[in-house]
Amino acid sequence: MKKLNILLAGAAATMMWAGTSCVGDLDLIPNDPNSVNEVTASTLPNILAKCYAGLAIEGQNGPGSCDIAGIDGGRSQYIRTIFMMNEFPTDAVKWKWSDEGIVDLNTLTFDASNGNVYGTYSRFMSHIAVCNDYLRVAKEYGGEAEKHGMLEARLLRALSYYWMLDIFGQSSFTLETDPIGSNPPQISRKELYDWLSGELEDIIAEFKESYPNDDVTYGKVGIDGAQALAARLYLNAQVYSGTPAWEKCQAHCEDIIARHKGTGFNGSGLASNYLYLFCRSNNEYAPGGGNKAENEILWTVPYDSEMTRSYGGSFFIIAASTNTSNTFDPATDKPGTEDKYNMDAADYGNNAPWTCMRAPGTFTNKFDIVNDNRTALWCTEKDGFSQYIEKFSIFNQGYATIKFTSLIKGSNGDWSPENGGKYDPTGKTPANVLNWSSTDWPMFRLADVYLMYAESYVMGGTGTASKAAEYISYVRQRAGLNAWNASDLTPDNVLDERAREMYWELTRRSDLIRHNKFVSGYNWEYKGNVATGADVPSRYNLMPIPTKIIAAQPEFQQNPGY
Repeated sequence: MKKLNILLAGAAATMMWAGTSCVGDLDLIPNDPNSVNEVTASTLPNILAKCYAGLAIEGQNGPGSCDIAGIDGGRSQYIRTIFMMNEFPTDAVKWKWSDEGIVDLNTLTFDASNGNVYGTYSRFMSHIAVCNDYLRVAKEYGGEAEKHGMLEARLLRALSYYWMLDIFGQSSFTLETDPIGSNPPQISRKELYDWLSGELEDIIAEFKESYPNDDVTYGKVGIDGAQALAARLYLNAQVYSGTPAWEKCQAHCEDIIARHKGTGFNGSGLASNYLYLFCRSNNEYAPGGGNKAENEILWTVPYDSEMTRSYGGSFFIIAASTNTSNTFDPATDKPGTEDKYNMDAADYGNNAPWTCMRAPGTFTNKFDIVNDNRTALWCTEKDGFSQYIEKFSIFNQGYATIKFTSLIKGSNGDWSPENGGKYDPTGKTPANVLNWSSTDWPMFRLADVYLMYAESYVMGGTGTASKAAEYISYVRQRAGLNAWNASDLTPDNVLDERAREMYWELTRRSDLIRHNKFVSGYNWEYKGNVATGADVPSRYNLMPIPTKIIAAQPEFQQNPGY
């Protein structure tokens, strides 16, 4: 069994914390905003554990349980909610089934009553509430011993406020200093951006001053994660605040790169094998995971098939993108014919396929499928999948863009890159096929940092073309593609390279919006609920403030157009 983060393993069973209601009728567990469990310094690690567990699991009673009311438990899981908001509405993925509100997200036809939008808003605010609770009691009981933990909790809270900023713009806003049980005010996108910028800079400065050689424990987060989040904030600064901050993004990227460069792929610090970053062995590439030479995953959310089970996170991606079928005869059948395709979910280490997700052809057409090793696991025409989606409900219309797996890396195990990314038949045993996932979620990666620096240069930052080309070429060459020179550094090219490297990692909607290609200027299958794609109203650049939130606090403003 992989090394397990004991904080996550014990969080659900040992939690004691002060519950605080975040927004009007938001139903948290416990749902009495004025009840505070007995807290001592010895219980603080359990409260911090819940701050971390809030990123990985949906509830305290196993998969499918839920810390918030009004949404399916699995769909309320933190990572899955972001995926629904930032990947479903884009060109990168389409979901086959007509689950409640999901088709509306896939086709950009949703409104403020969508239950998944409400669940997402509630999930972020409930996580912020738990982080506030830890900070509140840590200040009272923890003292100097909890200084590092308080930095972690502030950073975890900042992550949730970042997603509120990115997805909703306006946000409910509450800190540990606010009275327990009080209704928080709504703040504007610019106000939230300004607060988040100051908070992250302060966290980073404290990490540098107090923990200059911080050796992050596996499953926790440190200065790399803090600076990666700050870089992401500044990458989108013009969207969030109206003022670009390319140089600030680059400065944080350079700090991270300086700590990693010199080892790994071509001395870049990147892992040598891209697909190993998304398999069961990917804990090795995270802080504290054992492979410091290729410590590409800067902030990880741990999963373990026995101890950290969820219907979200990596399991959701693995299950939704696979199925088990063997009906396609290439001699007689046309790719994309309904129910005629060859795929074995066990080839990806999965024993619980859902048959849900694939990518539109508009997106997969951006890849050199022959040479780009990021596509090594995909199912294409040879497997009975057509590239373009003509009928929304047919799974094998659109390539099966497999990225996350439950495979184990290594030529002596069950997966070898020399074997095309598939199972070595000699290692294919029942013990190596999982019902749940042990693949960690990479919240931020070093490859993203290289891409952010290069994009910031192209869009008006500082530096040189040669450095930007060097940084983006590390990413491309690791994928088996040619290096770029200065003439390749155009906004469209950089956006497409982000699509290829970062697909299904929660950034696509934000990337398209930043380049003014989300609501108009670029279309894909079933955008606007039109088979060939169509422009949609500009309101979709932000998700709506959920109807239930405004009903609970009528003084809140709705985002324009909803």
